[in-house]
Amino acid sequence: MGNSIYRFLCGLCAPSSSEHGLHGAHPAVAALGRDVLSFQSTSQVPDELSRHVVSSKKAQANWYKKLLVAWKKARPPPKTPEEAAAFVVQTLKNHQKADVEGLLSFYGLPHPNAAAAAAGAPAARPPPKKAQQGAKFELHTLPIDPKSVADGDTVNVYVDAADPREAGSVPREVQKAAAERARARAAKDYQKADALQKVIVDAGYR
Repeated sequence: MGNSIYRFLCGLCAPSSSEHGLHGAHPAVAALGRDVLSFQSTSQVPDELSRHVVSSKKAQANWYKKLLVAWKKARPPPKTPEEAAAFVVQTLKNHQKADVEGLLSFYGLPHPNAAAAAAGAPAARPPPKKAQQGAKFELHTLPIDPKSVADGDTVNVYVDAADPREAGSVPREVQKAAAERARARAAKDYQKADALQKVIVDAGYR
């Protein structure tokens, strides 16, 4: 009887998913939120995460501890993929870039350059009104990460596929795979999500 009353009272006191900001969130954000919040009771990180990051399980647990504290303090918690990516980047800003990118990829969240912009990093300089003399192409890229500049003549840049100027160029199968991957991640079907991620990467997207 006592245990039943205790469980009943705990049920009344336990915060609901909506109180933690999961209600109405994007599927990818909801997947991140559920994993972060479940870490409080299980101290476990997703099994498939190690396939996307370079650090140990012990290090991964440390990330989720930080993410859990930050998630509870967030007012409000992130709702969109861009907000969630910015949240992860800010919370894990002192960790390895490869790990942060891998974590974002695992949940189907945007590249850290886009997240940094959403978090309030200086925006890229607006393109000039007119193309410079002799210019044949004009690239509208996300802010460039200095760490992506490998040497004097090589640099990796990214464009935002959600930008109307770019969206029309994204193959329909990539858009479909991205949407299905977000749903698979939300349903914790990591095998399907990984297969869809391979489709996206093989097509030249992230």
